[in-house]
Amino acid sequence: MAARTTRVVLIDHPGGPEVLRVEERMVEAPSAGEVLLRHTAIGVNFIDIQHRSGRYPLAAYPATLGIEAAGVVLEVGEGVEAVQPGQRVVYSFPPFGSYADLRCVKAEHLVPIPDTVGDDIAAAVFNKGITAHYLLHTTYRVQKDETIVVHAAAGGVGSLLCQWASAKGADVIGVVGSQEKVATAASNGCAHVVVHSREDLPARVRALTGGAGVPVVFDSVGRDSFEASLLCLRPRGMLVSFGTASGPLPPFDLFRLNTLGSLYVTSPGYVTHTQDRAELLWRAGDVFAAVADGTLRVALGKVYNLADAAEAHRDLQGRRSIGVSILRPA
Repeated sequence: MAARTTRVVLIDHPGGPEVLRVEERMVEAPSAGEVLLRHTAIGVNFIDIQHRSGRYPLAAYPATLGIEAAGVVLEVGEGVEAVQPGQRVVYSFPPFGSYADLRCVKAEHLVPIPDTVGDDIAAAVFNKGITAHYLLHTTYRVQKDETIVVHAAAGGVGSLLCQWASAKGADVIGVVGSQEKVATAASNGCAHVVVHSREDLPARVRALTGGAGVPVVFDSVGRDSFEASLLCLRPRGMLVSFGTASGPLPPFDLFRLNTLGSLYVTSPGYVTHTQDRAELLWRAGDVFAAVADGTLRVALGKVYNLADAAEAHRDLQGRRSIGVSILRPA
């Protein structure tokens, strides 16, 4: 392989968006079981902010951020048969480092992109779509005619959760942070939209359910919404806490789950639901099929140059993003 260089976006220590910097590095040939990719679109996820800030500490520094990207296979290492040079693929898996032009990745983590899906959409939907898939089909199997609550209903995973649950026949109460996001949540299939800064969420949910509460709340906000989410649940309901955008959850006395109605709380993770390749391909196949048939509509947000990753982080952390943002390599 001829010598190649790549730009990478990395941090030398945890901090704010200002710690992100761009550096050029050499790229080695793919080792056995690996593939060299040329990234075409890079997903921006809230977990990238958690890694940058130190909320989820990284093993060593300097560290390159990013968990997700779509790209084209340039070269394959010894023993790789699942993908071929020239094939379009997408992935989302540690080790981190997708904020780059070129990268070597283990072939076992790559999923071919069907012809019906473009690279931008693949990078925007892969991690978030698979997350929505296991939340709705494994963590809590949402049924027709159930009323559910979804926080961040205009955001990345939230948008997909609302669309998919609505397509399954559920009555979705979407929660958003501002009036400007109400229309987006409604377009995602929410039958009711609550602006959490203006309304008492548990009271509204009780009013909409005849006082019963809901069987499940999907909450990616964390600290600021945890208590309200619990109070929305009916007896033996489940709070699915899958993100902490507002900060880590407060210390909690588990016996309160008993007194609030024998409630359940769970915190499912992406890696646990995709470690087995057959499971990864099943979930990815369902996501791409749902995109192709219109069940999932991926609203692409702003497209940033790779070198402008700090701006993308500021917008996402400030909750100014609507839809899914991506980074564009050179």
